[in-house]
Amino acid sequence: MKLIVLTGIPGSGSTTLLNKTLEEVDYLHLNYGDIMTEIAIEDKIVDNRDELRKLSPDIQKGIQKKAARRIKEKSEKENVIVDTHCTIATPSGFLPGLPAWVLEELLPDMFILIEANPDEIIYRRLTDTTRVRDMESAKNIKLHQEMNRAASMAYATLTGATVKVVENHDKHLDSTVSKIVELLK
Repeated sequence: MKLIVLTGIPGSGSTTLLNKTLEEVDYLHLNYGDIMTEIAIEDKIVDNRDELRKLSPDIQKGIQKKAARRIKEKSEKENVIVDTHCTIATPSGFLPGLPAWVLEELLPDMFILIEANPDEIIYRRLTDTTRVRDMESAKNIKLHQEMNRAASMAYATLTGATVKVVENHDKHLDSTVSKIVELLK
């Protein structure tokens, strides 16, 4: 069984690609934040996802570790693709989306990074009426994608996973989905 981590910055199209890819492959899709929320609600720590970020860092770390363990257990029975953030841009800098205590439990086989041109990302963010997106300059979007690349290689060094960057350009959805499907076989 395979455990794949798929990630992309907001506006990269990773969610759209993932949903189309899941129509063609037999993988269980798990969203890391959803699993964390599920655990925190089961443990009666929070009532909803928005309360997670208000918890102390130590409590969040414990929930992250439990989520990784739960995901790993599911991957022992079926192929799993995890949708999560590789890095998170904050006002004080970038945070790793998958810290060491998560990677130790998760041990993924592959990281797939979805990227697009900064101008494409800006346009997608501006035209996506279903979400409230932070606006960033093309320079900051490029930096965020570079940070994802650096972080994913560090994650791969710790886990032995491979890293594949998949470009997701406008009007190429079908061919990009085909590339991901091939990677997952």
